[in-house]
Amino acid sequence: MSDQRGITRRTFITGAFALIAGMGLAACASGGATQTSAASSAAGSDSSQSQSNDSGSTSATPSTSGSHRILVAYYSAQGHTQRVAERIAQDLGADTFQITPAQPYSDEDLNFNNDQSRVVREYQDTSLRDIPLSTTTPDNWADYDVVFVGYPIWWMDYAWPVTHFASDNDFSGKTVIPFCTSMSSSIGSSAKNLAAVAGTGDWQDGQRFGENAGDDEVDNWVSGLGL
Repeated sequence: MSDQRGITRRTFITGAFALIAGMGLAACASGGATQTSAASSAAGSDSSQSQSNDSGSTSATPSTSGSHRILVAYYSAQGHTQRVAERIAQDLGADTFQITPAQPYSDEDLNFNNDQSRVVREYQDTSLRDIPLSTTTPDNWADYDVVFVGYPIWWMDYAWPVTHFASDNDFSGKTVIPFCTSMSSSIGSSAKNLAAVAGTGDWQDGQRFGENAGDDEVDNWVSGLGL
């Protein structure tokens, strides 16, 4: 009888330890599953950020750089501004939004040497410069706290297709960093003029790039912004 009680007691103790150990393993397994799920969710967010949508934005969920959520919005007539914009976005892991006129400019429209071209007629008659956009406001606009605004220089000022992007969006609480491209003109007063059109936001001085700006030039400027 004593042997049976001893066996029973040992069996009970062994079983209790096994039960406690099993519960510990289950808790660890549960914690590991939660972390994997969070990692999977983060990976899913990253994937969604690389997808395009109908608004012209490259992200359904705003990308972050450090503590900032950054958007690079740009109008590019001949591809020069677009290349700089995409480099800035690459450097900062930012989203992009292409400002697109509802009636896009053709190559003939952009013939600055033809007095009858669209762009020259718009320059000569300011009433023609009201250019509606296919989409004015990017998705998740309210979530961005830093917005780059890029444009080519036309006749010593910003290209007017950018006007509705500046005037029709609320830049309150956002740091706005203009940049432009040109063959020889400086940024001049273009950034200040856009800031006046917008009426809201903390607009910075901005930066001018040549029409064939190198990646190193863009990278050096971006790194100096401290974002």
